[in-house]
Amino acid sequence: MSSTLDFEITLTDQPTPAAERERVLADPGWGVHFTDHMITIRYAEGKGWYDACLEPYGPIAMDPASQVLHYSQELFEGLKAYKQADGSIVTFRPYANAARMNRSARRMAMPEIPEQLFVDALELLVRTDRDWIPGKEGQSLYLRPFMFATTRALGVNRPANEFLFVVIASPSGLYYPRGIKPVSVWLSRDYVRAAPGGTGEAKTGGNYAASFAGQAQAVEHGCDQVVWLDAIEHRWVEEVGSMNLVFVYGSGAGARLLTPALNGALLAGITRDSMLKLAPDLGIPVEEGKISIEEWQAGCESGEITEVFGCGTAAIISPVGHVKGSDREWNIGTGEPGPISMKLREELIGIQYGTKPDPYGWVHPIH
Repeated sequence: MSSTLDFEITLTDQPTPAAERERVLADPGWGVHFTDHMITIRYAEGKGWYDACLEPYGPIAMDPASQVLHYSQELFEGLKAYKQADGSIVTFRPYANAARMNRSARRMAMPEIPEQLFVDALELLVRTDRDWIPGKEGQSLYLRPFMFATTRALGVNRPANEFLFVVIASPSGLYYPRGIKPVSVWLSRDYVRAAPGGTGEAKTGGNYAASFAGQAQAVEHGCDQVVWLDAIEHRWVEEVGSMNLVFVYGSGAGARLLTPALNGALLAGITRDSMLKLAPDLGIPVEEGKISIEEWQAGCESGEITEVFGCGTAAIISPVGHVKGSDREWNIGTGEPGPISMKLREELIGIQYGTKPDPYGWVHPIH
């Protein structure tokens, strides 16, 4: 099977007027506006990937018996396209997203998509809708590739055999409109995001639907985000919201990082992986390990843990300033964004927007 396909291109005959597009780009928000086009590619067992199209953004016709509607055989990815300082357009580590989508596909009994076809689809959509990319730092064109089962059948005796891969794009500003301010987090003991052997490491929509009740509980207790604990003992820290967590021990030249190790229940974040490579080159050692809520609290109260932050594609880095649970509550450091968190954020954003060198080859030019 070829690693890529020829795309049939159908441009919209009703493009968004330039004045309306500029109004949106002045204050794009997050995930509420979408560009004029989308990508669709179909898959059938025995035939492989076919019918690759760039077409006007719009509704997708589905049979009511499509298996995704009944058994949630679905997955997605998220990455961004940036307008760099010199005006060029890049995406950030798209092949890493392609590889992660295929890992998710294996877990969800779905077909893998050739990595080059995945990247070709992104490139075509970004080139076509490049006028939708905001130009300010902190803004980007968020890309959402996703795949779902379209097989028309009820019954759980076997996975679907027909699928649709789609890419849509959304001009986006800061994930947290209030800016880079520490969030408060709630320790969830009533709900579990993922368990060993489950789908926690797959980027599938069901994981996020299962998180809504825990997030609502966090908000009820006056917190911004929920901290997910392990499914067995409910004491080992795993993730915060939809982000990986990173703990900073010490300060200055003596600072080091700890992040929960991937155990099959955690999502292997692209931003997390970037931090693991970037921090040591900045003189900040990194360890992947385990940390309990008791160790987290004790470390903050002794001053050993000086900063904590979540990291992910949407927010990049989100400092954590306060932790609350049913039987405990504590602050982290000064309660303000810490120097290590902000240094890592500055370096990563600099690479993405082209204001700092990219020694890793992470930025992918769109020509």
